[in-house]
Amino acid sequence: MNLETLARIREEGQANAAMRVATGLPGTGVHHVMVCGGTGCTSSGSEKLCELFASEAEKQGIADKVKVVRTGCFGLCALGPIVIVYPEGTFYSQVKAEDVAEIVESHLLGGEPVERLVYEDIGDLKLPEGHSPTLYDTVFYHKQLRLALRNCGRINPEDINEYIAVDGYRALAKVLTEMTPDEVIQTVLDSGLRGRGGAGFPTGRKWMFAKAPAPKKYVVCNADEGDPGAFMDRSILEGDPHAVLEAMAIAGYAIGADEGYIYVRAEYPIAVQRLTIAIEQAREAGLLGKDIFGTGFDFDIQLRLGAGAFVCGEETALLTSIEGNRGEPRPRPPFPAVKGLFGKPTVINNVETYANICQIILNGADWFASQGTKTSTGTKVFALGGKIKHTGLVEVPMGTTLREIIYDIGGGIPNGKKFKAAQTGGPSGGCIPAANLDTAVDYDSLKAIGSMMGSGGMIIMDEDNCMVDIAKFFLEFTVDESCGKCVPCRLGTRRMLDILTRITEGKGEDGDIEKLEAIAADLQCSALCALGQTAPNPVVSTLRYFRDEYEAHIYEKRCPAGACKALLQYAIDPEKCKGCSLCSKKCPAGAISGEIKKPFTIDPAKCIKCGVCMETCRFGAVVKK
Repeated sequence: MNLETLARIREEGQANAAMRVATGLPGTGVHHVMVCGGTGCTSSGSEKLCELFASEAEKQGIADKVKVVRTGCFGLCALGPIVIVYPEGTFYSQVKAEDVAEIVESHLLGGEPVERLVYEDIGDLKLPEGHSPTLYDTVFYHKQLRLALRNCGRINPEDINEYIAVDGYRALAKVLTEMTPDEVIQTVLDSGLRGRGGAGFPTGRKWMFAKAPAPKKYVVCNADEGDPGAFMDRSILEGDPHAVLEAMAIAGYAIGADEGYIYVRAEYPIAVQRLTIAIEQAREAGLLGKDIFGTGFDFDIQLRLGAGAFVCGEETALLTSIEGNRGEPRPRPPFPAVKGLFGKPTVINNVETYANICQIILNGADWFASQGTKTSTGTKVFALGGKIKHTGLVEVPMGTTLREIIYDIGGGIPNGKKFKAAQTGGPSGGCIPAANLDTAVDYDSLKAIGSMMGSGGMIIMDEDNCMVDIAKFFLEFTVDESCGKCVPCRLGTRRMLDILTRITEGKGEDGDIEKLEAIAADLQCSALCALGQTAPNPVVSTLRYFRDEYEAHIYEKRCPAGACKALLQYAIDPEKCKGCSLCSKKCPAGAISGEIKKPFTIDPAKCIKCGVCMETCRFGAVVKK
């Protein structure tokens, strides 16, 4: 493909493809039905919706006026399957197969949106008079700034022409024809972009380290997203795979590499499928392979599938796995930029980091650096989950406060519960208490309060969550996923888990807290890789902010949140009990007895602590002790 062909495809795409309406260009009476094809919505039946929209449009005789596009993730996963109809921008949520005929007949044929399916949560936002709210007018999206996710939900990720129509591969053309490798690296340096995989190392500096002459070099994409509750990278690969391919080619040009690898876990079948299609399309178009744009630059990409080992998210373990060996970390130095894949200089970045590169090249370093904060530029994508009204993908400028993310975007804590903590950084991160709700979310601020950015998982907890149990959950994960290569991680995490398990079972002893702190300190300074060194973080942060809960478990044999079953007792408040006997009838253990119209009681010796009595009682008489 030459530059003229690239420009022609872009112009034709802007005038003719789905982006015509998504970018606000004049329409031609054609409706574009954008159906979310991310993993979440696909699991809820969105693929079937695509088939039904096409067949129903054919049945109504308007097939030539309806274009059905299967996109990537829109972000508001809690309301999937999502369908957006352009040019109006009508946002339909939780669409079912039986709703399709009504949408086609009422909206696409009759021009009247199906109001019962329209999502219009605008809160206190002030919209222009007569303006109907679209996707980005809603509370969930209003404070977001989608840079890494800019094309997710806007284009068909399996059509390279649609990517080209939104300036795809123009950044690669620019660096190959207008910039030297040093200028590319300097631009990335000046942008302030830091690695989005967790550590936050400056991306441009990493590229600069790999710039030294060598006969063979590699570019690697870390798509082995293993944190519990994290799905940021998966969504980018599903919704905008070409952005990663283009950025890797730019990195290859900058450091002098001609070959790249994407290491993605096999548990992401949709991402793997779309990456495979994208690589084939890019090769066919001459955007990967030999002599790209006739400049003499060669670069190609291969996929490598991981088996789901968490440790392979650590860069040296990932490289070892690509080489065909057991995924175990290597001592550093030497760092991968000096001696990486197959012993050659290697640049390795994660998916979200690459997703920002093309925009930095096209818009300039100053543009990117103007977003976010001075030391944490740009935006960050978070997978927002847990006890939150709006679960899904959130992309905000660095420096946005935790309170804004949880309440202004996430909609707050459901069921009238109180916010207790936010866990960021996955198993390597920490828990942030309510007192720090106004903390700016950036690398330095999170580190200062004992947490970390991590890859971007953000799990919200309410008053019913036990922080000792949360720390135990993450230690269970780490113990399960430890590669076992180094003694501190292999034995230290297991010892910490044993202590936490005893505490949650009511068998905690005086001195357990001090033992946890001592083992954590040893792990942090002696484990071989960053995963082992950060494994104690959930315990350290919960001890820092919720020490009283540990003490209640150990000394009072009580779980303040009522979450640890071994320390839990159910009782019936005689003042509230109406004697209806419903709890007694539902109790599977026969632990509840009493007389009709008189207060019932629970026998602790028989109670199996299943909670059925509390769920059954209509008067709030059953309480936890």
